[in-house]
Amino acid sequence: MALRRLQTIRSLYQTVNIPESSYLVRSSRSYSNSVVSVPRINCWSISSTLYKGHNALPWIHGSTTTLRSTMVAELVIYMNDTRLVTTQAKAPPQVRQMGSFKVSMLSPGIIYEPYGPREPISFLKRWFTRSGWRRTKEDIILELKSAYAIAKLRKFGYSKQKFYVEALNLYKEINTLMANGDKTSLRKAVTEKMYSGLKNEIKQRESMWSRVYWEMVEPVVKIRTLRARLIGVDRTDLSKVFIQLTLEFLTKQKFEAYDPKGTIIAGDKSKEVLVRDIWVFEKSLFHPGAYWRLCGRIKL
Repeated sequence: MALRRLQTIRSLYQTVNIPESSYLVRSSRSYSNSVVSVPRINCWSISSTLYKGHNALPWIHGSTTTLRSTMVAELVIYMNDTRLVTTQAKAPPQVRQMGSFKVSMLSPGIIYEPYGPREPISFLKRWFTRSGWRRTKEDIILELKSAYAIAKLRKFGYSKQKFYVEALNLYKEINTLMANGDKTSLRKAVTEKMYSGLKNEIKQRESMWSRVYWEMVEPVVKIRTLRARLIGVDRTDLSKVFIQLTLEFLTKQKFEAYDPKGTIIAGDKSKEVLVRDIWVFEKSLFHPGAYWRLCGRIKL
């Protein structure tokens, strides 16, 4: 078997006019860990043949390329069958970036530039000190980023009033699902990373309380947008972006918790409590049928 492989390698090297290296006449065991310098070959003539296959491997054009001999041997052996990557050789970055299958990102998994309250600054300090000028510049940049993200979102039919209605419904839905412990339905309303955190919260709460009552008293006291950010995922395609909107909810809520016997152990549903929540909603602007989901909560 090893002799047949060596004969195949020699014949292929002679076909493309590549001088034989001494490592080719060694046994199959000797080139498992060796590193060789492949001489310059006519990349244009070979790559034109390779690109005809379905699993084409883009070549790096250059004078010399250092490759592991295992990859070189496997590449030559399977060249006629266009098997350019095998289980014995790790695909180079070019293959991983230009492979036949594409990975679709459903969420960046982070909150980009999370909102935080800015420390108040006096009028005199803002306009008559260097630190105040620097702070004013930073504030303007933050506001311009939000304005640009909202302007981008308006091209996709964004309306603030309609979004506030949708966000409020999502706010009530997620809180209700959390209170009921409905993890199956909760998965559809939040991102993957957020779901993992909420699932742990439900598990921890169920270890203390058997059942929870939650209700939001309408109308809400206030909803406002605190920040808007765009997150690009492809430098070569600026249309592939996610948008994140940070909203502040000021609502009146009722809460009560029970033990397995139905005894009240926390809260009082006859009393209204003023609650302030800051939630971050996320949506893809390039996935067909994308919808708003909760991707994070900010605690101040």
